[in-house]
Amino acid sequence: MPAKYLEAEVRQEAGVAVIELRGEIDGFAQEALTAAYEEAEAGRPETVLLDFERVDYINSTGIALIVGLLAKARAAKRRLLACNLSDHYVEIFNITRLSDFMGVYPDRNSALEGAATT
Repeated sequence: MPAKYLEAEVRQEAGVAVIELRGEIDGFAQEALTAAYEEAEAGRPETVLLDFERVDYINSTGIALIVGLLAKARAAKRRLLACNLSDHYVEIFNITRLSDFMGVYPDRNSALEGAATT
């Protein structure tokens, strides 16, 4: 099966920069993920939301890329949230303790509500 390279689109929603992710987050995703995060960050939002609804696969390199985004967000005193992770990836975020440092929400609406209340 051919790889589904990552595509990312940035949208502004309720004062939050939302990065809609599609495809696979692995070593080949670095360029697209970094470019999308930089685009999102350019608007100086308080919160960036990673929407994983259309993500098919995340490997350990992909987790490392997400950790890198978290480090950038924390350095800029910006919140990084995640939504629409499959149950499997919610478990991975819990095991790796990513969920200790970024809010993980079941869907976009709850993530946007969470961003507004914290």
